[in-house]
Amino acid sequence: MCAMTAGARGRRVLVLDHADQVGKKILISGGGRCNFTNIGCSAENFLSGNPHFCKSALARYTQFDFLDLIEKHKIAWHEKTLGQLFCDGSARAVVAMLLAECQVVGVDIRTSHSVTDVSHSDGFTVSTHHGAFKAPALVLATGGLSIPKMGATGFAHDIAQKFGLPLHNLRPGLVPLTVAAQDLALMQSLSGLALDCIAQCGNRSFREAMLLTHRGLSGPAILQISSYWREGEEITLNVVPDQSAADYLCQRKRGRAKIEPQTALSELLPARLASAFAADHLPKRPIGEIADKDLVALGDRLNAWRVTPSGTEGYAKAEVTLGGVDTNALSSRTMEVKTVPGLYVIGEAVDVTGWLGGYNFQWAWSSGHAAGGSVP
Repeated sequence: MCAMTAGARGRRVLVLDHADQVGKKILISGGGRCNFTNIGCSAENFLSGNPHFCKSALARYTQFDFLDLIEKHKIAWHEKTLGQLFCDGSARAVVAMLLAECQVVGVDIRTSHSVTDVSHSDGFTVSTHHGAFKAPALVLATGGLSIPKMGATGFAHDIAQKFGLPLHNLRPGLVPLTVAAQDLALMQSLSGLALDCIAQCGNRSFREAMLLTHRGLSGPAILQISSYWREGEEITLNVVPDQSAADYLCQRKRGRAKIEPQTALSELLPARLASAFAADHLPKRPIGEIADKDLVALGDRLNAWRVTPSGTEGYAKAEVTLGGVDTNALSSRTMEVKTVPGLYVIGEAVDVTGWLGGYNFQWAWSSGHAAGGSVP
């Protein structure tokens, strides 16, 4: 995006990529269909040490601008839940679109070029295994640490530090959570089970699917809340989000006193989870013989199941890297480093991280467009 925007302004642009093909993360995104933006994208959908930083770039190149580009290239798309936009076909169409736009404006793209050094004196010199390249401006668009098997590295952070730029709170984001021994046995016995829930941490909550795994918790609701979670904090899971589970169980006691409690619970929950909660929290007798206080206690637990994660599954499973180059070091309008004229940082390398659902791609497009519209 940055390259094609700069190229359209008549700039001579070289893109160096250490991978053997461009856009590898685009190709695996959205199950291979690329969740390329979100129709409801706004600054409120991003985390940053400075929540106002992203507003300028997002306002000047919006989700609708990118959608116009998608439609210009006649890429069929559809909207899924919560405003998420996907290709009808393959994510390869998005990569092909960006490559075509770059080709039209003469962008030179070179893959399998690993950078060995970057120096700054009368412009920038980028040394690679295939020789050195000089330019008056350099853009760091190399992402973060998430999904190292796709070639992700801390390159942008290393170069930023070389130029004296501070980094802000690097950690895995949109990542599955692990649990401690007291919860792990339950998770493992129910591994693979998915259900609707509201996941909450502090005053932030998300309602989406949750997945129980052999290591803890995953699924969209968990990935979303993981970006707000910190070590030692608990998260609250409401696995009966549409009603009071306590009221429901007490009503069932009065109306169907002879049924087993797990039968009543299975009307609220998947059968495996209902059996597990009944076995762990209620005596094995008909629901009519169970004290109201025990039913209320279990119901309250279902509406507010408190879990203290032991950690995350790390960058290997994280969809994004939270934190990055401190936004105080950059111009919010151009993405240029304030203390190093001609140096720009965009995308995931910056301390701006979106929710799950196309927001991080939109930040890539918007920040790339901002830098591409400014490079000298």
